[in-house]
Amino acid sequence: MFTKLLIANRGEIACRIVRTARRLGVRTVAVYSDADAGALHTRVADEAVRIGPASARESYLNIEALLRAARESGAEAIHPGYGFLAQSAELAEACARAGIVFVGPPPAAIRAMGVKDRAKSLMQSAGVPVVPGYLGADQSLERLAAAAKRIGFPLLVKAIAGGGGKGMRIVRTAEHLEESIAAARGEAERAFGDGRVMLERYVENARHVEVQVIADRHGNCMHLLERDCSLQRRYQKIIEEAPAPRLPDDLRARLHAAAVAAARAVDYENAGTVEFVVGGGEFYFLEMNTRLQVEHPVTEMILGIDLVEWQLRVAAGEPLPLRQDQIRASGHAIEARIYAEDPRNGFLPSGGRIERLVWPAPAPHLRIDAGVEEGDRVVVDYDALLAKLIVHAADRDTALARLRESLQGVRVEGVTTNLAALLALAGDPQVQSGDVSTRLIDERGAALLPDAGAQTERAAVLGAVSLLVDAGALASPAGSPWDLADGWSVHGAGESLVRLESASDTYLASVRRGPDGDWLVRLGTRESRLQGLSIIERTGGALRLTGRLGSTPIGWTAHVEPDRVSVWLDGEWHRFERLSRASEAGAAAVEGVIRASMPGLVLAVRVNPGDRVTRGQALVVLEAMKMEHTMTASGTGVVSEVRVRAGDRVREGDALLAISAGED
Repeated sequence: MFTKLLIANRGEIACRIVRTARRLGVRTVAVYSDADAGALHTRVADEAVRIGPASARESYLNIEALLRAARESGAEAIHPGYGFLAQSAELAEACARAGIVFVGPPPAAIRAMGVKDRAKSLMQSAGVPVVPGYLGADQSLERLAAAAKRIGFPLLVKAIAGGGGKGMRIVRTAEHLEESIAAARGEAERAFGDGRVMLERYVENARHVEVQVIADRHGNCMHLLERDCSLQRRYQKIIEEAPAPRLPDDLRARLHAAAVAAARAVDYENAGTVEFVVGGGEFYFLEMNTRLQVEHPVTEMILGIDLVEWQLRVAAGEPLPLRQDQIRASGHAIEARIYAEDPRNGFLPSGGRIERLVWPAPAPHLRIDAGVEEGDRVVVDYDALLAKLIVHAADRDTALARLRESLQGVRVEGVTTNLAALLALAGDPQVQSGDVSTRLIDERGAALLPDAGAQTERAAVLGAVSLLVDAGALASPAGSPWDLADGWSVHGAGESLVRLESASDTYLASVRRGPDGDWLVRLGTRESRLQGLSIIERTGGALRLTGRLGSTPIGWTAHVEPDRVSVWLDGEWHRFERLSRASEAGAAAVEGVIRASMPGLVLAVRVNPGDRVTRGQALVVLEAMKMEHTMTASGTGVVSEVRVRAGDRVREGDALLAISAGED
């Protein structure tokens, strides 16, 4: 085994490889661009070497810079990670010339599978089913149009080089063929420097199923079962699972055999993934990724192995640790990719500083592969993947339940994430049934997510309750009743009126406690009942609460601040300005002019000009919505002006009195 390994990648990829290397006693060297200076992967590695400016071409894709870093650090091997140069025959050849071990397949295998038309021809020769299409060298529009007519619509225009969904277009009618070819060519040229395309029959409602393979230099080649990666947006995977659900045993066995045949056809070595499109009871070769995949943890979870360790051992010349007949799966695993992106805005990437990052409590069935920590900055120069959350269970239904529960325990502040989409998918009936396709997310889009307006309204209900909870409305009955902030009145059951303002709306919440302890919150004409409210945790300025909203179990986190409350609900933050202070029985008192938080009748004025007031002291009593509402002081000060008297009717926002600053 090597003594020092350079990792030619970044983010969670590099962090994950470091963990295995450290367990094996191998020292690690991280590389970084100027944009990644101080990033997590540079902190967890034993050493870190700068390789260039932010541009990937001048840093992470710069083979000479990587080799120079390896030579200067004394690294004996280079692990390329799962992207960037992981499928670069040029890097593999450069490592061989420099006497450095490349942790990956031989250059010839990378070249054979690196160009899609050549790979498909090779697979046809090896007896692996391929999608009917056009692979010809003639790239003229006339030839492509003739081939398209023969293949039939719908069809897929696909870049011959590269991957990651770039240079791909679905064409459903002949009228859109020319523009789709032009668009795919342009995208492929910009991404890969190669604008050639191929045509394939498009398989409707297809699933994306891939088989993990691994081979050593001693002639051993095996499969490590399959994964379903059908849940994608813009051809980019978002949720993966193993084993693939709803797959007939005979089809599963044929997939495994085809994947091993594909690997043997190119004299493969090390880890790789053979990808297939599955539909109508048949499967077709899609491509082979000559590297470890981002989603490999689900395979590790069901097999109890470490694929990076196997990669390193194979690269060091050792035989595979197990035989094919020793591969046994246990249970079901699902992985969700947490990206810095906005699912309500076409999944566009977002950047910024991660101000708060909370992971769910550790558990034997849970694994988190993260590339960031709280305080890190998410740069927009590279892939937006923050972390992967992986769960394992005895069966798929339990795994999905654990996925939802674990995702609910994640909290990210500072950057927008796709957590809301992941939670929606994990709870979607179609996903739960396993009846999915690669088009599910793109076709249903934002409809997968809860309605934005309804979610904000639910968050306003929970925010109003959270303010009262934070103020002590759950205080022990043994305490003083005057310490409670529950709006109690001598005339009967009291209400607390809380006015919250979001970016798009204003909510006036009337909150009262029912005789059974339930919380009743009225917004306009709609009333919500929150039952079984419980504080799970109070830490770091945050409240974590659970209950039942109607008949639905619900959990949320609230940050209560002097002038706002932020509610983390179903993977999204909802922020409200506090236009009335629920923490003091709904008081709207702040330094300066005290204004009516609602229209009503002035019942009493409790202070006079010149009076010194203290925090919580009653100032003005209003009657609104048939309930008394007391405005209280938010701190110490002196009443400088009183503008109303008992019997006056006021409108929302009318000035009641003014308080000058005093020592709190």
